[in-house]
Amino acid sequence: MNLHTPAPPPPIDIAQTVANSPGYWTTVGQRLLRDKVTLFFGAVLLLIVLMAIFAPLIAPADPYKTNIIRRLKEIGFPGHPLGTDQTGRDMLSRLIYGGRLSLFMGVMPVINALIIGGMLGVIAGYMGGAVNSAIMRTMDIFYAFPSVLLAIAISGALGAGIGNAILSLSIVFIPPIARVAETITTQVRNLDYVEAARASGASSLRIIRIHVLSNVLGAIFVYATSLVSVSIILASGLSFLGLGTKPPEPEWGLMLNELRQAIYVNPYVAALPGVMIFMTSLSFNLLSDGLRSAMDLKS
Repeated sequence: MNLHTPAPPPPIDIAQTVANSPGYWTTVGQRLLRDKVTLFFGAVLLLIVLMAIFAPLIAPADPYKTNIIRRLKEIGFPGHPLGTDQTGRDMLSRLIYGGRLSLFMGVMPVINALIIGGMLGVIAGYMGGAVNSAIMRTMDIFYAFPSVLLAIAISGALGAGIGNAILSLSIVFIPPIARVAETITTQVRNLDYVEAARASGASSLRIIRIHVLSNVLGAIFVYATSLVSVSIILASGLSFLGLGTKPPEPEWGLMLNELRQAIYVNPYVAALPGVMIFMTSLSFNLLSDGLRSAMDLKS
């Protein structure tokens, strides 16, 4: 009886295997494509952004033109698909133009806080010791106040206006972003490759720029995306209270304030700015959740 020794398996080309394996961002993209909820609300958000950008091209009427004769017309009125407001201005046009200010006032504070808070958090987390204590204890002072009351207090002290509203919201969002950046940086700074770079004589600035930021930016960005929904709501609230946008500028929070007396006459038209705030905030929130899930490959 002939016993044949099985042939050994062919050698594995490790380099080729690594080259053929999908990269991190490729895997993240594949996971996002399978998440129908994230794709749907991402498309909704993209539509809102495009409407705001191309408002002059798609708005059917002048958002500032008044017509007292046609005030508070119902949804579906000829020439005004979404009705008119309390001064006869076309609601569809004002909602489209209102997305510009609402998105700007919602996104800009988060961008400012992402830059400033992220930088402070990375420095505090990497340096540790007295530097960490000084930065993070300063951030803790802002946590003593609810974000809504803090935003109202700062805006009230600075005065009404878009710039002051953005500044107040930026101050509100700096501490939470700094806290997240500090926590992640503290974990990353003790990893082996960071210790190896430090032992090789690399400067702290180089280590932060090359080794730390690459691991911190993704998580901070996803967290900042979730804050945009909160920022839009707070910005609209400031405008509703008269501390943000001033009339006659179209902005969803200000439009809610102007239409609050019309809720008993034409409640559907009065609720439209609130619907836009809700849909935009929900889209940002669910998009952030989808990004977080897609980037967490361990799950």
